[in-house]
Amino acid sequence: MITLPPIFFYVLGTLFVVFGILRVIVLARRRADREVQEDTPQQAKQRRQHLLFGVVWIGVGLFFIASAAGLVGPRH
Repeated sequence: MITLPPIFFYVLGTLFVVFGILRVIVLARRRADREVQEDTPQQAKQRRQHLLFGVVWIGVGLFFIASAAGLVGPRH
């Protein structure tokens, strides 16, 4: 059986956390100084979706890091 080294999960988890944070900061934030008009309901929905999935990505990344560190998973 092939097993992946823990460094793979550390790197993958770090990427998920970093891109999740970037998604929340860049795509889910409303920048009033750049916008002339108010949000439409569609734009508000897109911002909420970016925020939700950014948080999900951060959670998945933290899970990968915790599982590689042995904090989550089966105990042997």
